Amino acid sequence: MTHSFDVIIIGAGAAGLMCAIEAGKRERKVWLIDHSVKIAEKIRISGGGRCNFTNLHTQPQCYLSQNPHFCKSALRRYTPQDFIALVRKHGITFHEKKLGQLFCDDSAKQIIAMLLAEAREAGVKLENPVQVSTIETIAGGYRLNTSQGERTCTSLVIATGGLSIPKIGATPFGYQVAKQFGLNIIPPRPALVPLVFDGALLACCQALSGLSVEADVRFGKQVFAEGLLFTHRGLSGPSILQISSYWEEGEPIVINLAPGTDVLAFLKEQKQSQPKLHINNALAEILPRRLAQSICDEHNGSGPLASLSDTRLAALASAVNAWHVKPVGTEGYRTAEVTRGGVDTRELSSQTMEANKQPRLFFIGEVVDVTGHLGGFNFQWAWSSGYVAGQYV
Repeated sequence: MTHSFDVIIIGAGAAGLMCAIEAGKRERKVWLIDHSVKIAEKIRISGGGRCNFTNLHTQPQCYLSQNPHFCKSALRRYTPQDFIALVRKHGITFHEKKLGQLFCDDSAKQIIAMLLAEAREAGVKLENPVQVSTIETIAGGYRLNTSQGERTCTSLVIATGGLSIPKIGATPFGYQVAKQFGLNIIPPRPALVPLVFDGALLACCQALSGLSVEADVRFGKQVFAEGLLFTHRGLSGPSILQISSYWEEGEPIVINLAPGTDVLAFLKEQKQSQPKLHINNALAEILPRRLAQSICDEHNGSGPLASLSDTRLAALASAVNAWHVKPVGTEGYRTAEVTRGGVDTRELSSQTMEANKQPRLFFIGEVVDVTGHLGGFNFQWAWSSGYVAGQYV
């Protein structure tokens, strides 16, 4: 038996739920489906279980895309303040952690419950798990063969996300649908992901595993000033996750382990004022002692400052203020928070999220080539792109 809907949305994550709510408010008959037993898992696990649901400082420049202008329309039409109003409507208390990042005081599950309540109120029919085996065009829309039988719709929305965190159900389904209908895909790759090393660099990171510092991390013209964490596989922490979205394989990144401190000037001053002070103790005044000792060992720096030439001090200072490291890769989709790349924005209308050459087919959220910085920006893109599509499906 065939059931007909105005809108079928595949993917009941952040973007899919928002789109379903908005379409339902317009009295569209909506079927929202997901292949997972548990929906919205990415919301549930985000922000350490408290969901960093948006960022007060959301701006187009906080997003990466082949077309950096594409996100502007959606972000302007559904802002962080709009989502905050929805959160407040449901009595969910929240706080700003830092840098405009907003988190639930209690649990990410509150955001999921809020979205499900809104969807119910809007008359959305939500079913999961539902598998989709084929999609084909028919007069006036689409026919889907699913594990629930045959379904047809006028508008079809793909909100299936990217490839990040496969253990919670990530698949390439959205890219496959885009290719089926002739849309170009910007090659996907892991983003907001730890970087890994080999050889001596790996040994250094392993010896310092668990140690964290504030650092400036640079790749090209892009710099992020946040925490850095040494791990048993390499480097992580917010500054590293941020730069990973920009880093290009085979290239080095430059790390300042003591931002705000001219280490050479500091060491020269210490050499004048405390010539008997050992170099490792001098560096330990501005770095964690384990890190200071590691840098001294790596660069054969030992003994009192008076015994070290300015050239030797400059080499040690450079190892702190401009540490050049070349990652061998990333930890991959297993730990990546998002996927960079996806459906080429040139294939979509920035006003509606509809495919330009395939009427009534929409792509929203992470499946699209729009990737936000760390800190709530990717959720805001999900809300904004879902909202926009919901006005047109």
